[in-house]
Amino acid sequence: MTRRALVLTHESAGHWFRRSLPPHVFTTPLSDEAEDREARRRWHLNGGDWQGFLSAYCTSFLAIVTFIA
Repeated sequence: MTRRALVLTHESAGHWFRRSLPPHVFTTPLSDEAEDREARRRWHLNGGDWQGFLSAYCTSFLAIVTFIA
C-alpha cells in the first residue's frame, strides 16, 4: 500500500517538484492577443491608483523638504 500526501498533485508529472506545482501551471498558455489584453487590464490605472500615488509623492516631497530646511 502506497502512502500519499493529502494534497492535489499532477500525477502525470514524473519529477517530485513538478508534482508539487499547482494545476494552473500545466494549462495551455493564452494566445498573444489574449495575453496582451489581460496584461493591459491588470496594469490599467484608475482614479484611486493616481490619488494614492500623488498623495504618497506629495507627502514624501514635503517630508524631504522639511528635513532639508
